[in-house]
Parts: sequence; structure tokens; C-alpha cells
Amino acid sequence: MADNARAKKLADLIREVVAEKLQRGIKDPRLGTHVTITDTRVTGDLREATVFYTVYGDDEDRASAAAGLESAKGILRSSVGAAAGTKFTPTLTFVADALPENAKTIDDLLNKARASDAKVREASSGAAYAGEADPYRKPEDEDEASE
Repeated sequence: MADNARAKKLADLIREVVAEKLQRGIKDPRLGTHVTITDTRVTGDLREATVFYTVYGDDEDRASAAAGLESAKGILRSSVGAAAGTKFTPTLTFVADALPENAKTIDDLLNKARASDAKVREASSGAAYAGEADPYRKPEDEDEASE
């Protein structure tokens, strides 16, 4: 349990350090404001870290950002080591996060649902109820007693 807490704490630190270094410390034009660090996971032995990132842009921007991250891997690992102060600095692996694609899929599904709702709303406008306004049956005794 304690190892999980240490791994989580180290993962959070790595995410912050890498994001800060990408924003302010690395002058590579491929890693401009397009790259966003979304998540970081560290193995239980604290030897390997996987850094998830997204790139907003087209496929060319994603490819250049991946190349930029690979070339900056050593600098980023050194920064993590200096900030963490651990005996062993974890190796960094960068993985493109599927967040934008998932968000696009969800948006498409929501648009389909909205269109379907609009069709149902259009079909139901002007329609009448199948029964009376008050669908509940009342005992005949109550009707006579109220008169």
C-alpha cells in the first residue's frame, strides 16, 4: 500500500515537472503550446514512468511533437531527477493519449442523440393523448357523493 502511495506521489511530481519544463524550459518549436500532459503513471518499483500527452492539431503536429518529446527525453529526465531527489530517476516513456479522439466520438454520439430527440419532438408536436386528460379511474361512489 505504501508503494502505491509513493508511485502516485512520484507520478504527480513527474507530471508537474514535465509540464513546467515543456512550458518554460525547452525551446524546441515542435513542443510549443500544442502539447498538454494529461496523465503520468509510474510502475510499482518506481523505475519506469509513462507520460501521456495530447497534441491539438493535425497528424503532422502530432508526429513532430512525438519527435520533439523523444529528443527532449534526457533533459526532462534530468529535471525529474533533480526535483524528485530519489536514488533512481525513472525512465520516461511518452505515449500519445487518445483523449481528443474519444472526445470527438462522444461529440458525434451526442449530436446523433440531439438529432434523434429533435425528430421525436417534431413528431410529437400536435399529437393528442390516447386517453382522457385524467387517465385514473375514480370509483363511481365518489362521483355521486361529490354532487
